[in-house]
Amino acid sequence: MSEPQVLTDRRELARWRNAIIIAFAIGGLALATWGPRLPDLRADLDLSTGSIGVLLAGVTVGSVAGLLASTPLLGRLGARRAITGAVLLIAVAVTVIGAGAAMLHSIPVVGAGFVVVGFAIGCLDVMINVEGAAIEKAAGRTLMPLMHAAWPAGAAAGSGIGAACAWLGISPAWQFAGTAILMAGTALVMAGAIPLGARDGEEASDEKIPVAESLRRWLRGWTDWRLLLIGLLVLGAELGEGSANNWLTLAAKDGHGQASAVAALFFTVFAVGETLARVAGGPLVDRLGRVRTVRITSALGVLGVALFILAGHPALLLIGVVLWAIGVSMGFPLGMSAAADSGPNAAARVSVVATIGYFASLAGPPAIGFLAEGTSLLTALWLVALLLAFASVGAGVMRPRTAR
Repeated sequence: MSEPQVLTDRRELARWRNAIIIAFAIGGLALATWGPRLPDLRADLDLSTGSIGVLLAGVTVGSVAGLLASTPLLGRLGARRAITGAVLLIAVAVTVIGAGAAMLHSIPVVGAGFVVVGFAIGCLDVMINVEGAAIEKAAGRTLMPLMHAAWPAGAAAGSGIGAACAWLGISPAWQFAGTAILMAGTALVMAGAIPLGARDGEEASDEKIPVAESLRRWLRGWTDWRLLLIGLLVLGAELGEGSANNWLTLAAKDGHGQASAVAALFFTVFAVGETLARVAGGPLVDRLGRVRTVRITSALGVLGVALFILAGHPALLLIGVVLWAIGVSMGFPLGMSAAADSGPNAAARVSVVATIGYFASLAGPPAIGFLAEGTSLLTALWLVALLLAFASVGAGVMRPRTAR
């Protein structure tokens, strides 16, 4: 028998919320595990930098496959088993990557590990966003920005662990195995806090959803114009975030003549600003509403990017970076909330919007680089301002379906 769809016990709801926040942090931790150790992995496998890039492309391929598989897996296994299974698969894959490089020196083993970890992270991303939307409905207030803030926090922790292990001379195999044990143990502990049963808007039935039906639901999402518009707004925010991650320091150094240390400081300010904006974003959304919040923050993002492009003084550049971070902070988490309550079959809908967001993360930074080849990097960043302006104008599509 399924448990009630809405939890009335606040302690149970808090445990559920905390479990999903931890799951978000695990996603960020997983993605940051190998980044600081890429020089060691390259040496262990005796590869060039370009070849390492090809191996890392396996994460992208796996992530796309995970996005596609997340809906049928969530319908078949239920949230508790699906999320726990995804984290455990991440832990296994991370261990394989470390052992394959440092002990086996096997390129195929490491490549397979990257594909599997990408698949598991792609699955996890959709599943925890679906759960986050369900928690918001049960709590009656906005929590998705806070949950998304845990992802970069986990990434910062993963980078710190990797940097410390590299400094101490700890092998990537041991670091990855230790991180895997941490993730797996956390997943098993938090699993009991994720309730069984159907979520709001899903079938309250013990019967498992066939894979073919889950796939049909996902494909139907691509014919929903409102869902696609939400995806375009998310695309703008993700492109803005990805462009900052990849190009901000180089634009500050080459475009504005700032020292490398100052350019790195700008990126640190961006990361901290985005995280803090998400932590504080929930109460703001509850006060202003989803539409006005996206409209205002996106407009601030346009101002910030324009200021970063046009200003010359470091203080003005810093203000531009802060506004840029605020501008991209709300689009993805609120887009996931909007996708989940835009109609039935929340998992399929979140998967569609997440796929569009992933496309921006993967294709956006190279697009900026391509534009920069014909103009300049600062000029190419006007594309970010343009898409944030579109998000500000089109924010009405984020309006909750029940309020329409």
